[in-house]
Amino acid sequence: MGERLLFFAFITACILSTHCSVVQFGVFDEAGKTGQVTVPDIFGDHMVLQQKKPIPVWGTAEPGCRVTVRLDYQKQITHANDDGTWFLEMPAMKPGGPYEMVIFGKNVIRFSDVYIGDVWICSGQSNMEWPVSQSNDAEQEIESAHFSRIRFLQIEHNVSSRPLNDIVTQGWQICSPKTVSNFSAVAYFFGRDIHQRIEIPIGLIQAAWGGTVAEAWISKAGLVPFSEFAEDVESMEDSTKIPFSYLEQQQLYQQAQQDWIETIKALDQGLSDGQPKWADPHLMADDWQTAKLPGLWEESGIGNYDGIIWYRKAVDIPDSVNTYHWDLSLGPIDDIDQTWVNGVRVGGMDIYNQNREYKLPEGTIQPGINIIVVRVIDHHGGGGFWGSDDQMALISEHGDRFTLSGEWLYKIGVPEDRLPPVPREMTGQENLPTVLFNAMVHPVIPFGMRGVIWYQGESNTDRAFQYRTLFPTLIKDWRSHWKQDFPFLYVQLANYLARNQEPVNSEWAELREAQLMALSCQSTGMAVTIDIGVAEDIHPRNKQDVGKRLALIALAKAYDLDVVDSGPVYRSMRREGRRIRILFDHVNGGLTAKSGGPLKGFAIAGADQKFEWADAVIEGDEVVVSTPSVENPVAVRYAWADNPECNLYNKAGLPASPFRTDDWPGLTWPENVLK
Repeated sequence: MGERLLFFAFITACILSTHCSVVQFGVFDEAGKTGQVTVPDIFGDHMVLQQKKPIPVWGTAEPGCRVTVRLDYQKQITHANDDGTWFLEMPAMKPGGPYEMVIFGKNVIRFSDVYIGDVWICSGQSNMEWPVSQSNDAEQEIESAHFSRIRFLQIEHNVSSRPLNDIVTQGWQICSPKTVSNFSAVAYFFGRDIHQRIEIPIGLIQAAWGGTVAEAWISKAGLVPFSEFAEDVESMEDSTKIPFSYLEQQQLYQQAQQDWIETIKALDQGLSDGQPKWADPHLMADDWQTAKLPGLWEESGIGNYDGIIWYRKAVDIPDSVNTYHWDLSLGPIDDIDQTWVNGVRVGGMDIYNQNREYKLPEGTIQPGINIIVVRVIDHHGGGGFWGSDDQMALISEHGDRFTLSGEWLYKIGVPEDRLPPVPREMTGQENLPTVLFNAMVHPVIPFGMRGVIWYQGESNTDRAFQYRTLFPTLIKDWRSHWKQDFPFLYVQLANYLARNQEPVNSEWAELREAQLMALSCQSTGMAVTIDIGVAEDIHPRNKQDVGKRLALIALAKAYDLDVVDSGPVYRSMRREGRRIRILFDHVNGGLTAKSGGPLKGFAIAGADQKFEWADAVIEGDEVVVSTPSVENPVAVRYAWADNPECNLYNKAGLPASPFRTDDWPGLTWPENVLK
């Protein structure tokens, strides 16, 4: 890890030496010098402030400056400290609004349409970040998202080697079909269920980043007990490691990409004085090669090439097809395309995941041979046509369809030996210890909130044993910074990857066990999702049930409502000869096998630690497990796999958490523990 930090430092220094100066962190510094009163961007129009608790408000002003904050009929006064910072608390208020918040100093700041309600921080990695637009029934969910008293604030990706004072955000949004699309689906469905049940304003603050590890979300103080992170944590004191924000890094990367694209355009053999000579329908293409489309370059004979490739296909239109209006569909192209038909430019896009669907100018297609030419530029990752066969077609206004999948001619525009180096995005910094806490959590503290919902762990599965202590440390760390034991509700990882035919050890099962163990922390709750995953996709689209199950826990633990909020959770076992009896908490009306039939997912082992699938029978509120081949059983496991087949529920319809009764060493146990 130390070598990786040195590498990032070197790359960063190179970029900064030619493109920019080191950014001064502490966004209030300049405002404080002018004496203007400021507040961080967590405050804004349409915000929700936490009910029934003193409301923290803070910012900067000229040292000694009097600052007055008015909210509805409440007013509080303070003075800026010698360092230009100020802080006060407004009296607690009941749910309601809309109100206006006004802050008076040398200038006046006004925030309108402010509501008092409950605020939830929604954090984690990609399954928390996953948007409504890419979840089940997206179109219907977006169209029905008319909840004017649900408000969103999305914190943009950012990293920092030291705690920042402000976030990067576009501000608070009112929930509507226009705003919900790109917001966290889990957070939205959670907030919607809470709002509909308790009928108060709900504020949802999204602070999530796909692919991130837990230690990136923990403060320096929180990571002190973990010696394995000590070197990285201490190195963060050197501001040259991450001297500018993630957004500024992205801007530099995007500019470098654009410069690279302009450079290779000048080298493109298919252009002459900027004109597309290879788009000429009369061009002799005897030296062009053949490729089957759709297909990415990396999956064909072209290989790992980033540059320009021209494609060409002849389509014979019979005289009997008499029409002047045609649509050309090519499917998604990675990354950039320019497309001609019979020498006429008909379209082009600069987005890798958008279907290319172009309406052709009248008269472009004629009876006989028609030539389609596509110039593709790929600047990183996969390149080429990556859709399905049925997405590639030429379609007439009368429904005549000519498929375009299959063999095309192609020719490389810029030989590989002439390509300049491809700009590489500076990735990985988001997974260094503390950097996400510093940039995306610290600036929000101490904004008033009701609790946290959390969906993360996929990136820590290879260190699942460590997660047993790392995850509770994160919970404790956040609570210590907010100075309150707020509810911390989280999602246990869904089933994923190929299904094993026999009982095996599993890193994913060990991570789920670490999450289950975190229930020993005060005021926590866990939503089990072992039944809604997808083998081939780490991002299951059913985010409605995830949000619903988190909401049930919140209603029970945060709002003291009488609802069933958990499926069965393993309590203890008892040996009965050749059988083992399993006892559960949260039976809630009784146990059941979903959809009827026998229970699935139970395995049993003797002292040899060799597990075999077992018969499992529900007896009252307990499950009895056995198999004839294990005479002296000592341990039972349930749903202990990456992607288990399992069906134990309670009669409230909530699934049982995976569990094991043994404590035998697993795949992620470190050597010092095994000794």
